[in-house]
Amino acid sequence: MEKNVVKENYDAIVVGAGHAGCEAALALSRLGLKTIIFTVAIDSIALMPCNPNIGGTSKGHIVRELDALGGEMGRCIDKTFIQSKMLNKSKGPAVHSLRAQADKQAYTREMRRTLENQENLTIRQGEVAEIITEGLAQPIQSEKKRIVGVKMVSGATYYAKTVILATGVYLNARCLYGDVIEHTGPNGLKAATHLTDSLIKEGISIQRFKTGTPARIDKRSIDFSKLEEQLGDIPIVPFSFSTDPESIQKDQVSCWLTYTNDKTHDIIRKNIDRSPLFSGVIEGTGPRYCPSIEDKVMKFPEKDRHQIFVEPEGLYTNEMYLSGMSSSLPEDVQHAMYRTMPGFENAVIVRNAYAIEYDLIDATELKPSLEFKNIEGLFGAGQINGSSGYEEAACQGFMAGVNAARLIKGQEPVVLKRSDGYIGVLIDDLVTKDNTEPYRMMTSRAEYRLLLRQDNADLRLTKIGYDIGLVSKERLDYVNNKKELIDKEIERLKKTYVGANEKINGFLKSHGATEVLSGVTIAELCKRPELSYELCKEIDETRPDLPKDVIEQVGIEIKYEGYIARERQQVENFKKMEGKKIPQDFDYDKVLNLRIEARQKLKKFKPENIGQASRIIGVSPADISVLLVYLKR
Repeated sequence: MEKNVVKENYDAIVVGAGHAGCEAALALSRLGLKTIIFTVAIDSIALMPCNPNIGGTSKGHIVRELDALGGEMGRCIDKTFIQSKMLNKSKGPAVHSLRAQADKQAYTREMRRTLENQENLTIRQGEVAEIITEGLAQPIQSEKKRIVGVKMVSGATYYAKTVILATGVYLNARCLYGDVIEHTGPNGLKAATHLTDSLIKEGISIQRFKTGTPARIDKRSIDFSKLEEQLGDIPIVPFSFSTDPESIQKDQVSCWLTYTNDKTHDIIRKNIDRSPLFSGVIEGTGPRYCPSIEDKVMKFPEKDRHQIFVEPEGLYTNEMYLSGMSSSLPEDVQHAMYRTMPGFENAVIVRNAYAIEYDLIDATELKPSLEFKNIEGLFGAGQINGSSGYEEAACQGFMAGVNAARLIKGQEPVVLKRSDGYIGVLIDDLVTKDNTEPYRMMTSRAEYRLLLRQDNADLRLTKIGYDIGLVSKERLDYVNNKKELIDKEIERLKKTYVGANEKINGFLKSHGATEVLSGVTIAELCKRPELSYELCKEIDETRPDLPKDVIEQVGIEIKYEGYIARERQQVENFKKMEGKKIPQDFDYDKVLNLRIEARQKLKKFKPENIGQASRIIGVSPADISVLLVYLKR
């Protein structure tokens, strides 16, 4: 007799409720699709198991882009931050990045509240054990399949038209420090131990990566008089373009700075053989740009100290996070090394540092829409795709959710180009490159970073968010009006002349600028290194009263006009390459002059256009020329 099991039907299923899963589920449900999201623990929704902040260099760009498109992360951190800073302010605007210290518990609660009150969305605690697929009918190639649903460990079956895998670091996870190996997810949460086998059976390639986290220290055991205080910015700049800046001006908590020293490094070197990272116990590849402290000490022996940021985990906890000091060294070594740093002589560890290993997929098996090439309706998002970081995960979740919804509705996917935003750069890198370590976004990865600034994300992407259906008409109208004001003011500055009189030359002299001998436009004066749009207000008698965000854009656009124009021309050339489409059933074996390596890589990646093909490692400019000639013929 067959036992009774739960069977339910949905439009979409999201597996995992981390930052990727939350954005995916919200996008799907807000687009009117009946969605269910599964998590191994309800309390882990939008969990921050590692660093207690949102944003940072390049990551701040991603959060603002996500907000402009209609995502949730920016709004959530604006409600729950405890300190905010704009990083890299001493450099040019292309690398300015917003970073907010989060109250971890408050962030999780706020995002959970948002999900729980979202129409069309069901939250379910449970472990997904299998994905269910079926073959596609001819004439489509027989090896291609379609997702049908998922089966739980309990035996319950959930059917859906699309499934998004956003499993984070939970697949076959194990946490390690010294000789201690625990088969759990982060923070001791349950690992997902069944799904990997199902993915392998479906022909999905599995890799293994590693990341880590530092110890948490009891605030009461730290001597803050020996630390350097790090204050937040005044005024505070919000992440979300929809947040009223006046509504978030508040008292902020301090972060602190200390340093490792020769004693710290000596303890690490003497015990390096006890680190699972160096003993061979850890199988996964770790992130090059966020290494453990033992990795830094061994790779950079010439450095006599490393800076360590001491960050509060929230307003209602004494736990302090030591950014820059993740480790997998044994417990006794951790106690000794942390206590060598100034202010930490009597440090009390609340949670040990540990490394975590986990399974992930090969993201080159995904289309730029984040849908699997060989399993229709199945998407990957977040750390399962080989990325690291909350922000990278969130934007992938959002794009996967949007494209899953569009697949169901019979619409074309939304694929952001590298010239559209950091999100486009991130996803393009993941699906066209063999990433052998956790991928971390950096400003240096973006070719057009002067165009892709964090301050103009709304001008670049709000229209796309509106077309998707996740940005209101009111918001779009505001952005369109803002753009109109910017263009109008720039045009006025180019037509407004000032003469070579005593007042103007006195102003120039007071700011260390060369005096003028004849009339000059205010736009030309704004471009001078010593001057700015804001400073020129003093001599601009017809300057209108404009909103702060318009003033910011006018100042940047005028100051960097030549560089911006050059990048825009580069983008036009880039778009021509992206516009040369390659048929998905294209037979590369017929292109006789292609090198063997290039042919193999092109057959593996199946690029959608010449631009994407040119970014595949192993495909040379000569190969692209051969391909262009063949396609033209």
